[in-house]
Amino acid sequence: MSIDTFLSGLPFSPDQFQVESARALEAGRKAVIVTAPTGAGKTLVAEAAVHLALEEGRRAVYTTPIKALSNQKYGDFVAQLGAQRVGLLTGDNVINGEAEVVVMTTEVLRNMIYARSGYLADVGVAVLDEVHFLQDRVRGAVWEEVIIHAPAHVQLVCLSATIANASEFADWVGERRGSVDLIVERRRPVPLESKYLVKDRFGGELRLYDTFASRDGRLRANPKVEHLLSLERGRRRRFAVPGRLETIELMAAQGMLPAIYFIFSRAGCDAAALRCLEAGIRLTHPDEREAIRRIAEEKTAHLADSDLEVLDFPRWLAGLEAGIAPHHAGLVPAFKETAEDLFARGLLKLVFATETLALGINMPARSVVLESLSKFDGEGHDLLQPGDYTQLTGRAGRRGIDTVGFGLVLHSPFVRFGRVAEIAAAGDHPLRSSFRPTYNMSVNLLANYSEERASELLAASYAQYQRKGDHAAAQAELVALEDRMVSELDRARCELGSIDDYVEQGAAPRPGRSDLAGRLAPGDVVDIAGGARQGRYLVLSRLSREGGARLLALATSGRTVTISARDVTSGSVKAGVIELPLPYRPRDRRFQQSALRLLRKIPPASRAGPATPAAPARPVHPVAACPDLEAHLRARRRAERTAQRIELLRSNLRRSGVGLVEEFHAILRLLGGLGYVEGWTLTTAGERLRFIYNELDLLLAETVERGIMRDLDPSELAALCSCFVYEPRAEEGSNPPWPTPDLAVSWKEIEDLAAELNDRERGERLSTTRKPEPGFAALAWAWAEGSSLEDLPNMKLQPGDFVRVSRQLVDLLRQLRDAAPDMSAAAREALLRIDRGVVAATGFA
Repeated sequence: MSIDTFLSGLPFSPDQFQVESARALEAGRKAVIVTAPTGAGKTLVAEAAVHLALEEGRRAVYTTPIKALSNQKYGDFVAQLGAQRVGLLTGDNVINGEAEVVVMTTEVLRNMIYARSGYLADVGVAVLDEVHFLQDRVRGAVWEEVIIHAPAHVQLVCLSATIANASEFADWVGERRGSVDLIVERRRPVPLESKYLVKDRFGGELRLYDTFASRDGRLRANPKVEHLLSLERGRRRRFAVPGRLETIELMAAQGMLPAIYFIFSRAGCDAAALRCLEAGIRLTHPDEREAIRRIAEEKTAHLADSDLEVLDFPRWLAGLEAGIAPHHAGLVPAFKETAEDLFARGLLKLVFATETLALGINMPARSVVLESLSKFDGEGHDLLQPGDYTQLTGRAGRRGIDTVGFGLVLHSPFVRFGRVAEIAAAGDHPLRSSFRPTYNMSVNLLANYSEERASELLAASYAQYQRKGDHAAAQAELVALEDRMVSELDRARCELGSIDDYVEQGAAPRPGRSDLAGRLAPGDVVDIAGGARQGRYLVLSRLSREGGARLLALATSGRTVTISARDVTSGSVKAGVIELPLPYRPRDRRFQQSALRLLRKIPPASRAGPATPAAPARPVHPVAACPDLEAHLRARRRAERTAQRIELLRSNLRRSGVGLVEEFHAILRLLGGLGYVEGWTLTTAGERLRFIYNELDLLLAETVERGIMRDLDPSELAALCSCFVYEPRAEEGSNPPWPTPDLAVSWKEIEDLAAELNDRERGERLSTTRKPEPGFAALAWAWAEGSSLEDLPNMKLQPGDFVRVSRQLVDLLRQLRDAAPDMSAAAREALLRIDRGVVAATGFA
């Protein structure tokens, strides 16, 4: 059966990009990459790939970045092919794992490749859905590992949202896999109308405008909105942020529901849903409410009554019946899955969601609302990137139902309208690799390849591919900057004397505000002389903000702060330059800790001595008479800024010479010192490390090898293991009390071990492993001891977070059960104690 038979059997006419993709698959291309907007129909390409594999008597693998999306795709394939032909592997669920078509998370496929699973021998195609996820800081490397290491006979289908550098990515995949076809679809199946909503305080009315206006065939920011906002004068603002209730009422009146209303705060999502309920908003009719109640009760039937009481089930259900629901990671899976199902059926009309909903889950809406274009990232508020805007608004417009989708941005006095239009118009963002060798990856490379081949594979990563391109681009930029500086210095030259002497003697007039902040770059150390920010800071990055220079900076106290130009007072000075640690991740805690150690090594600023008499007035410098003095001074300041950029670029070029292969060999030296490798051979400890998939993989392996967990009972084992999977959402002031004395002793040993490992990593110039977090241990111990959800001690986490961390703990306990024979009995019992009740209830019992 040819692909034509598959396409002709569809109940609709496929789009050209879908036909082109299907034909590339049929032609036997080693890889097919499809980038298209959300909702354009990339899934049909995956279905065509599965169809071809099954027709050839081969198996098919479909991978997704998140378990919820895997569950959804599993249900879709079961509906198409029947339960007997489809399986699911997510760590949480193992259903029919030897089936012809198996849906799994990308990590599961990576692990199968490293373990040389026999299942892969019969796999004809692997679909990598949401492949743009490879830029994720923590998990992104997994996608590159799969592309690099997947067996040569497996055809890869990479599905991605639209990205700016798709050709670069395709070129790299082609180098790795062989023949590759790139199919790019930029047309949305349902056109998107970008809207801007403003509240006029004078009349109390909401005004809805188009974000763009067409002029000479080109889109530009709507001049009507720009003129309207320019009328605002004085301290009292005329225009305000539209309220949630009035925004919803406007959308309902104008037929813009159903909608996803993005609020970048879990508490904000919950509060908005509750406020709508309390205000009496009802978006459903009686038949819909009856169907909603029936479906919600079916999907939560596996939860105990006591758990439902803790989860405030009646209020949640009342919101659903009104057609309204929150959706965020703090909700238990059953609540999130119910909202997704009801929304897909058209029964829910409004979902208040965080950005976690933007990834893959099939919840199309007529409209998407962005309450704000800035979100808190743990340290400060940053504006959304254009690619984020595109991903979020991509859900607006239901194919086959709507003729147009709406993307609404609410007015904010803190983000000018012109910037909103720029973000909305920009569209795609470039894909950047987050790949770096880990300890687990290194031992798997050693186990599966020769030393030469392992080095070749690392050098063949997308990260290294991009580094080469970046290096060439940086060299070209360096030449251009050097030419510019020569030109600027020439314009700064004065026939009457030296401009440098004129400035150094203090003869140059000082501007009212220091422009030092505008000249600071990442790596600069600045001593601020007074004001609210007095002290020493290391510049980590320049922030793209409104209203002048803004810097993300690290204080000597260890705090990260945002510094504006007005914080850098007169008398502030640049105290030095630091080569920032690699990889450059200014918002990463480990990066900041390494940078802080470098900052504290710089000698303190010298203290002012006793007051001295004022120096006599200097004679007027001859340059002061130059009629072009201001032009010379401006050129000199530009030359200074260019010189700083040149020095930073040269520093980055020097550091970019250390590649992934060198980092890999540094890891092997460290592992050799700890007894995991001998030459190019794994020891028994190294073999165990191969099957530990955790961000703290080596620290956890060392904890096992040194017997720190050996004598713990199952509940204590669960508590201690939780330290390796839990990451708090905010800084915790101190360690919580330990439930048992043995746990306190074991934790102290792990702290000492972590410090020892960090010292070894610094010795090899490697990124240091983050410290494990004990904040979940008391909860894990109490749950393992049989406590109910209601009785858990000091439950500061939301229920969904408790379930998520517990599921991660279950996965880690499974790894220990299989990788550490002397702990398998305790790990198995700990598994049984944790994997129960609301934790075990995932919707696929």
